[in-house]
Amino acid sequence: MVNINKFSNIFHVNDKNVFFEKVSNAEFENVKIKNRNYLFIDQKVIEKLAEKAFFQISHFLRSSHLKKLQNILKDKNASDNDKYIAHTLLKNANVAAGGILPMCQDTGTAIVLAKKGNQILTNGKDIDSLSKGILKCYKNNNLRYSQMSATSMYEEINTKNNLPAQIEIMNEGDSNEYKFYFIAKGGGSANKTFFYQGTPSLLKSKNLESYLMEKIMTIGTSACPPYHLAVVIGGLSAEMNLKTLKLASSHFLDTLPKKGNKSGLAFRDVGMEKSILKKTIELKIGAQFGGKYFCHDVRVIRLPRHGASLPISIGVSCGADRQALAKINSKGVFLEKLEKNPARFLPKIKTNILSKKEIKIDLDKPIKETLKELSKLKIKTRVSLSGTMIVARDIAHSKLKNRLDNGKKLPDYFLNHPIYYAGPAKTPKGYNTGSFGPTTAGRMDSFVEKFQSEGASLIMLAKGNRSSVVRESCKKYSGFYLGSIGGPGAVLAANNIKDVKCIDYPELGMEAIWKIKVINFPAFLIIDNKGNDFYSNLIN
Repeated sequence: MVNINKFSNIFHVNDKNVFFEKVSNAEFENVKIKNRNYLFIDQKVIEKLAEKAFFQISHFLRSSHLKKLQNILKDKNASDNDKYIAHTLLKNANVAAGGILPMCQDTGTAIVLAKKGNQILTNGKDIDSLSKGILKCYKNNNLRYSQMSATSMYEEINTKNNLPAQIEIMNEGDSNEYKFYFIAKGGGSANKTFFYQGTPSLLKSKNLESYLMEKIMTIGTSACPPYHLAVVIGGLSAEMNLKTLKLASSHFLDTLPKKGNKSGLAFRDVGMEKSILKKTIELKIGAQFGGKYFCHDVRVIRLPRHGASLPISIGVSCGADRQALAKINSKGVFLEKLEKNPARFLPKIKTNILSKKEIKIDLDKPIKETLKELSKLKIKTRVSLSGTMIVARDIAHSKLKNRLDNGKKLPDYFLNHPIYYAGPAKTPKGYNTGSFGPTTAGRMDSFVEKFQSEGASLIMLAKGNRSSVVRESCKKYSGFYLGSIGGPGAVLAANNIKDVKCIDYPELGMEAIWKIKVINFPAFLIIDNKGNDFYSNLIN
C-alpha cells in the first residue's frame, strides 16, 4: 500500500535553529471536542502579533545578516567599495534600531504566510485580524504607504494605509501550533523576481549553471546588493515554484534536506549553491560599485516537476532583509529574536580603509559649474554631495512629460538642480525627514533623453544600473548619472538630508516633487558625459 504521507509532505523543514522570544503572556482557552483537546486563540492575540512583527522587521535585522556585513569588513580581498557599502549598511542598521526611522524608505508590501494546525481554533476571521495588526503598525509608526488601488485599468490611487496585505493561511495538519512567516517586501527586490519556463533538456546537459548565470547577471544592482540569492528548479506548477522562491530567499527553507528521494522531496543542492556563489564573485559587480560581494549567499532548491515542464525562478532578498518567524502555542506567543544591538557588529576601522578619497561637490553652484566639475572625474569616483537637489520619481516624471507634450516648458527647478529619484517615508516628530533612500533608476530611463534635450536631468542620482539609452543620452547632451548606495534610507535621513519641502504635486504623497538640502551625501560616478558606464561591461 502506498504511504500517502511520504508523497504529500514535500517540504521537510523545522525551526530548531531559530531562537524565539516570548512577546506575549496571553492566556488561551482549552476546548475539548469529541475527546480531543483544542487551543482557542482570541483574534486580538493574532492582531497584536502582526502589529509587533511588522514593527520589528522594519527596524531590526537577523544577527546572521549583520554578521555577513561584518565579514565583508574583515575580508582582506573585499574591494574598498564593498567595505564602504557594508559599513554604510551597518551604520544604517544602527540608526534603524532606534525604532524611529525604518531601515528602508520603502517599508514594503506586508506578506503573511501562515500554517494553522488542526488543533488550533479561532473565530475564523484570522485574515481580518492580521490585516488590522498590519494597519495599526503602518498607521502608528513612520512607515510608508506604497500600495496602489486600481480605480480603472489606467487610474490608480494610494490606499493611504499600506493595505491590502498578501495573506495566505494553510493547513498544517495534526499540530497544536499556529505558525507565521512575516515578510516586508520592497518593490526594488520584488521587481528582481524572474520566472522562466525552461526545457527539461537543461537537466540532461551540463549547461544548467551557464543558463542560470546568464539570467543572474541581468539582476543588476538596483535591488540593493549584497543579495541573498535564491534559485528554484522545478515545481508542480509555476505558482509552487514562485512561492518556494519567496521562502528560500527569506532563509525559511534553510533546513531542507541536502538530498532528494524517489517520493518528490524538496531539497537544497549545496554543491550548486557554492558553485553559483563563486561565479557571482567572478562577475566583479560587487556590493553595488565593484568588488566580490554581489551576493552574501545562495540557496538552490530542487523540486519535483511534471515530466514536460521545468519551471525555473530566480530572486533576491536585499540589504533590507526583512522577515521573521512566529508561532502561537499553549506556552504563549513567540516571535523570532532579531538583533537589537547591531552596534556590536561595527568594528573600529579607519575611514581610509573603506574607500579611496572622496571628491566634494557643491550643488548650490550654478549647475553648469557642477557639470564642469563632474566632467573632470573618472567613473567609479566617490563623491560627497552638499546643497540642493530636486526629488522626483515615476508619477512626477510622467506629469512633467505631459507638460512638454502639451507645449509647456519644464519648471525652472527641474532645469537648475540635480534630480534625485526617491520617495520618503513618513517624517517622525523632531526629524527633518523620514527614511529617504534612492529608488531604482531604471524605471525613469524612458524619460531621460526627452528631458535632457530640454536641458533637464543633466545630473541624476539613484540606485542601480541604467540602460544604454541613458548612456547614449548622457554622451549626447553632456549629462551624468551618479549611483547612490541602495539600502541606507535611515542613515541618509539622520545624517545627510537636512531640509525637505514639497514644491509640486502635493496630492501625490510620497510621489510628489520635493526640494531637499543635503550635506555630505555619498554617491559614485557611474555614467559620464563621454559615454563611459561602470556597469556596461559587467551587466549588459
